[in-house]
Amino acid sequence: MSSADADRHPPTALIVGASRGLGHAMTAELLGRGWNVIGTVRDATARTPLHDLADRSDGRVRVEHLDINEPAQSAALRERLAHRELDVLFVNAGTTNHEQTPIGAVPTADFVEVMLTNALSPMRVVETLEDLVSATGLIGAMSSGQGSITNNTTGSREVYRGSKAALNMFMRSFAARRAETRRAFVLMAPGWIRTDLGGPDAPFTLDETVPKIVDVLLSRLGKPGLAYLDRFGRSVPW
Repeated sequence: MSSADADRHPPTALIVGASRGLGHAMTAELLGRGWNVIGTVRDATARTPLHDLADRSDGRVRVEHLDINEPAQSAALRERLAHRELDVLFVNAGTTNHEQTPIGAVPTADFVEVMLTNALSPMRVVETLEDLVSATGLIGAMSSGQGSITNNTTGSREVYRGSKAALNMFMRSFAARRAETRRAFVLMAPGWIRTDLGGPDAPFTLDETVPKIVDVLLSRLGKPGLAYLDRFGRSVPW
């Protein structure tokens, strides 16, 4: 899409999980590139950086409420957005626990929490909202390089790694079931970034990484099929 086309018909992205961190930074980056953005927050009662961004956006950022672990809320969001066409649907979800615990020692409830939030719920959102995405749009999810089975040579963060590997497999199945479409599908491995999830020891900032992430996502528009990519556009081994 040319800049002139974008001026006449601003494209629209839905970023699921945009209250802070990567999702918020992606929303701000897309806004700066002329996009309209719908961002979701989990807590309907809390003020977030996304609300501040929306207040400054001249109506181009819309805040919606969605707890991805509550399927009824995804269905309700689908109804509220029924009149909108999305160019990008991107699910940014992630949680972790027991980073140094061998998988066999992770309590069942903690395992389920991570797998639900990182793998099952993102795919439920995708399946619920996919028909809002244009025929040549993009559907993506935030994965991780730690979801690569090939690259796991150190162990640790085992429940998190497993959840992202599961997300990759589920998205691959989804893309296979949609092989006849012209949509792009992307699993993004952003790298170790200084966010609440990444922690203060992460080597890269949001300002350093998010423009690259958005570059890669937008470069995939119009390219059908599934790609598992890092922020430099390089394929990550499954």
